[in-house]
Order: sequence, then C-alpha cells, then structure tokens
Amino acid sequence: MAIRVFNTLSGQKEPFIPLREGQVSFYVCGVTVYDYCHIGHARAYVVFDTIRRYLTARNYQVRYVQNFTDIDDKIIQRAALKDMSVTELTETMIQAYFDDMDQLNIQRADSYPRATGHMAEIFEIIQSLLDKNAAYITPSGDVCYSVEAFPPYGKLSKKILDDLVAGARVDVSDQKRNPADFVLWKPSKPGEPAWESPWGAGRPGWHIECSAMAIHELGPTIDIHGGGEDLIFPHHENEIAQSEAHTGQPFAKYWVHNGFVTINDEKMSKSKKNTYSIREILGEYAGEVLRFYLLRSHYRTPFNFSKDGLDESFSSLTRLHKTLATFPVHADPAVDIASDAHLSGFNARFLDAMNDDFNFAGAVGILFELNKFIHREKRGSALLGKLGAILGLFFSDLSSSSPVDEISDEITQLIDERNKSRTEKDFKRSDEIRAQLLGMGIQLEDSKEGTRWSRIQPA
Repeated sequence: MAIRVFNTLSGQKEPFIPLREGQVSFYVCGVTVYDYCHIGHARAYVVFDTIRRYLTARNYQVRYVQNFTDIDDKIIQRAALKDMSVTELTETMIQAYFDDMDQLNIQRADSYPRATGHMAEIFEIIQSLLDKNAAYITPSGDVCYSVEAFPPYGKLSKKILDDLVAGARVDVSDQKRNPADFVLWKPSKPGEPAWESPWGAGRPGWHIECSAMAIHELGPTIDIHGGGEDLIFPHHENEIAQSEAHTGQPFAKYWVHNGFVTINDEKMSKSKKNTYSIREILGEYAGEVLRFYLLRSHYRTPFNFSKDGLDESFSSLTRLHKTLATFPVHADPAVDIASDAHLSGFNARFLDAMNDDFNFAGAVGILFELNKFIHREKRGSALLGKLGAILGLFFSDLSSSSPVDEISDEITQLIDERNKSRTEKDFKRSDEIRAQLLGMGIQLEDSKEGTRWSRIQPA
C-alpha cells in the first residue's frame, strides 16, 4: 500500500515518506494572471488536484498552496494594451481562473498567496542572500543571484553550469558577473508599478516570488513542489538555489512535474495559433469530459490534445455515467468490500495503480473493468462511484452536453472485446470484430491515443 512517486530531483521513483507523519505540505506554481488559462494549465491543475485528492483519500492531512503571480512584464504590457490598470487586469484574470477551474472540479487551494502581498518576505530573502554573498547589486540597480555561490546549481535539471555559460548569449553591456545569474529585484521604469525597497523603488524578479510565498506558507522545507515540465529550468532550479542558500535546508523533498501538451502532435505555441483556452473547450464540452480526457494518460508523459480525443472521451465517460444511472449507488447492495473477493480485487488494483506514481490512466482502466462487472453481476456501483470520486469524476450531468453521436452498448462491447483481443495478440479475433463492425456501419481507427470510431455507410 506504500505510495511511490517519481522525484525529478533524483530521477527515479521513491517511497513517499512525508516530513511529518500523516501530513503533507504541497506547493504548486500558479498562473501569471495576464490572460485566460489554456489547455496546458488545465492539465497541470487536474494532475495536482488528483494527486491531492488521492493523498487525502489515503488519510493524509494535505495543506495545498498555489500562488498567483500578479506582477510581471507580461501583466504590465497586457494592462497597457487593454487600457486597464494592473490591478483591474489581475483581478479579472484571477476570477476567470476560478471560473474555469470550478468547471473542471478543481478543489480550492488552502491558500492562494499573491506576489504583491509578500514583499516583506521577498525583501528578507534578498537581504539574506546579499549578506551571504550569494547575491550582488549591479551598477544599474538590479539585485542578481550569483549561481557560482551555489555549487549544486543544476541538480534538478541536470544541467552543468559551465555548459550553460558556454551556451549563453552575452550582451557586451550585460552587468551580470555570470550569464547564468538571474534577477531578484529590478528598478521599475517610469509609469510602472513599484515598491520601495532597501535597493530603491522596483519590483521582484519572477523566481524569488515563489520562494518567498512557499517558505512563508509552508516552512523552509516542503514535501511536494509541483509544476509543469517547462518550469524545471530555469524557474524551479532557481527556486532551489535561492531558497537553500537562504535557509541552509533542502527546499522540497519531492519535485513532481507533469509533461508537455501538444496540439494535434505539434508543440503548443501562440505563434502557431494552435493554443486552446480552457473556456473555448468548455464552450463545446462539459468540464468533466475535459478532466476525464486529461486523466487518460500518465501525467509525466507528453499529452497530445485533439478534438477527436475529446469526442472519444465523451463517449467513454458517458458509458460510466449510464452505468451509475442504471445501477444507482444508493440501490447498490450494502456489501463489505473486504469480504467480496471481486470488489476487493478491483479496489486493490485501483490502489496499486495510484500508488505507482499516481498512474491515473491505469486507474481509469480499472473503472472500465469494474463497469463490465457491474453490468454482469448487478452490483459494485457504489465502488465505481467511490473510486471515480477519488479521480474527481462523476460531478456533472452529461445528458445535456452531447457533442458527439453515441453508440449502442452492443457496439461498445464489441470494441472493448476487440481491444482486449489486440492486447492479448489474438489478431484473428480482432480482425473478425473489425469486419463485423464495418458491416454495422462502424469504422475503427487505431492510434496511440486509443481506438476511435466513426460512422460509415454499412458494407
């Protein structure tokens, strides 16, 4: 029953043993609130919400903290473009964030610290780093962190400092001592938001904000620090350097990162115009469908988003909803799971999947096996509801949000049987089922995301 988690810091799975027995401190990097959240944000926050839910289900007391970066160059530029104040823009985007996440059934964090509310803590850390000669002030007034003052620099990203320096593009006017050094505090330009500090009026660099907020909320060492894979370097690497130089203690015990999101097998990029905001997707699909779709691949692997994938997820999720409607949880025979070999087996396998580095995809697969059992044995819906709730599912009514055609239970069972035949390498039976489905007007297409179906004129 022990949980094992892949720790980016060590590069391997490790037993999960929190710093304080029965308690988990959990910090996740939040959004920079200058625009609406996109599908990449959805993946990250569904991942960490589900991890949190599972830890809670395992009776850990979890304190979950997620920040808002509410001062940044992008925020200042976007506010000016929209002829809004920085505060007006950030408040609007924070409310939009909550609107989107509520539809995905993301539980509220225990605390949402904002960078602008933690200047005193930021000042304290910067002064500590200056006192320890881990930071310095440039002639132009920037306060910079000296990466050479932290010998383990690169231990998270596995990058070598000499290689970073050799590959850096150095401006002849750059006042940094080392190209890899990063800004902790910078003077504000005229007309920009500014805070008075011991180093003049200015504002913090991005990296120092998270260190200040995490340490203030959770202490010098936290159990889990989460974020997207894109944050490993430089953001999280820099957080480690400045935090550990300041406190003299490890910053986080476990570093957990979700994989990148691609769109139709291409890297998501605004320049390619292939990004999707969460609210664009929610205009066509229920939030639960998007959540379910995001749970169907391992959180550390790249996730390829497509409308076909959403359609297929809707069909699959609808099957589970129909089961709970046909066999209501309240009407399920009161059975002690431990005394029912079949149900205890499903429960144990679900736990095994989640204990193995939070394998959501494997856990979802168990739900579908349990679904077949329920239809055959007419019991087990209470367990289906319980396990689905751990994944944050079964919170909405899908009957009024059908973006795709549905297929009969007979066809669904044939597709499931064919998938099982392919897994067992019984290709003869697999081909027979494919031909049978073609005769029924259903064409199958196999891809790395699974098997998709479409209607055609029956052969």
